[in-house]
Amino acid sequence: MEKTIENQIKYYFENNKIISKEDLMIAIRNDFSNWSDNTINAYLYLLKKRGVINNLSRGIYTLGKVETFNPQISEQLKKIAYRINKAYPFINYCVWDSSWLNDLMRHQPFKHFVIIEVEKIAVEQVFNDLNNNFSKVYINPDDIFFDRYISALEDVIIVKNLFSEAPTLKRNELTIPTLEKILVDMLIDKELFAAQQGELDFIFKSAFDKYDINEAKMKRYAARRNRETELEKMINISLAK
Repeated sequence: MEKTIENQIKYYFENNKIISKEDLMIAIRNDFSNWSDNTINAYLYLLKKRGVINNLSRGIYTLGKVETFNPQISEQLKKIAYRINKAYPFINYCVWDSSWLNDLMRHQPFKHFVIIEVEKIAVEQVFNDLNNNFSKVYINPDDIFFDRYISALEDVIIVKNLFSEAPTLKRNELTIPTLEKILVDMLIDKELFAAQQGELDFIFKSAFDKYDINEAKMKRYAARRNRETELEKMINISLAK
């Protein structure tokens, strides 16, 4: 078989899932010694555009991942999103379920929580509306309240403030958080994600192995929540394993 960059690229990542651009270019030159830097850069651009490789952050590459984060949307989430869309069509919000993290964990938590995040100006109105139509709805519980009154309950709905510029996406007529946002939130909201705290490094590694994670997007959101250093440390620990 003729040696081409398309059939050689996977071998460069056999021993390391993540490679710096410098090391990747050295590996390519070993196979294609007559290529100039401009030629290599042109091929890297084409491979990235076609999804063969992925640029995690500046100068860092990994093989492209075909699987995208596509969590199951429950009927309850659909109903909640429908109410919000109908009553407050112009507000920013997202809905999700803590059980979406289960497939990234070794041990499955017994409980899960539905989380509704709404921009601050409308959080009280959305809470009142949901509280009149669903049971066990709580608004911005602090750590002590959560630990004493919520953590032991089943089928809880938590309404929280949505941080500005939080990364979200549209899915089936409703808005959900990106996986990048969920991972950062998990580092910060330790009571809400108590079941995940013992597996943080495993969850991060599983997420990076399984899905296409936009590290730059995740870091921007972490900066909004003043957790850049903590996130950087977790990424380095997780990807080193």
